[in-house]
Amino acid sequence: MIKNVAVIGTGVIGAGWIIRCLAHNKKVVAFDKDLKLKKRLIAEIKRTWPYVKKLFNKKKLNLKNFKYVTSIEEALKEADFIQECATENYKIKTKLMNIIGKYSKLNAIISSSSSGLLPTRIYSKCKNPARAMIGHPFNPVYMCPGVEVVPGKKTKKVFLNKANKFYKSISMNPIMVKKELPGYLADRLQEALWREALHIVNEGYASTKDLDRSIEDGPGKAGMKHMLEQFGPALKLPWTKLKAPKLSKKLSSRVISGTKQQTKGKSVAMISNIRDEYLVNLQKLRKKYENKIRK
Repeated sequence: MIKNVAVIGTGVIGAGWIIRCLAHNKKVVAFDKDLKLKKRLIAEIKRTWPYVKKLFNKKKLNLKNFKYVTSIEEALKEADFIQECATENYKIKTKLMNIIGKYSKLNAIISSSSSGLLPTRIYSKCKNPARAMIGHPFNPVYMCPGVEVVPGKKTKKVFLNKANKFYKSISMNPIMVKKELPGYLADRLQEALWREALHIVNEGYASTKDLDRSIEDGPGKAGMKHMLEQFGPALKLPWTKLKAPKLSKKLSSRVISGTKQQTKGKSVAMISNIRDEYLVNLQKLRKKYENKIRK
């Protein structure tokens, strides 16, 4: 059983992996360049712990299993599983994977948290790409059980099987994608919905609040400045066959102002706490019925 985990990058996704791994008694070494980020990370671990504890029936948070380092070599030296969480950019990730391949143990599994980039390209300069793959989670990682495991052209099945077992050991439900494609599975479905929503707002059929209600009270749950900045470029990628509208200043303004109005008076921390409490209760309810459905 894999015990030693390195998480490279401590943003929202990296923090989520760290919290989930700590909740399952893994030894986690987190790497980021800036030591100042450690304080923010510890605060997020403590904020989420009441919800994580309830979801996984844990009693105590053992921070003795956690170490924060600013040296990537130190982060990688004992790791058997490496979860990379850098910016969604081919150039950055390819360079980083070259470094990770150089300093990690030869057969340590390397898994990228990429949302839609192709693993063969990301790992093109990585040593022993047979052990490398995508492990795309959903946000918040410490709550959502899904993870898409996507092989590159050189990934070997033995490492995919090990990754599958590792993710299951931290209470995740791996989705083993048969071969690589841009955007993988879930993001392609989400991208189609997202693009259609942008068309609706752009053409004046509904407000962002109306769209949220149509999802919340209809088929699913609610999912914007940061969102548009981060995922706006994906509108140009082939993540769905549905054509995207141009992300003009006018459209961005409509989406941003609409969502700002919806969250007026509520801080990010407040919304996150409400979301986490909701997800804990939702997953506990879901477990009562999903075994009957999936048998």
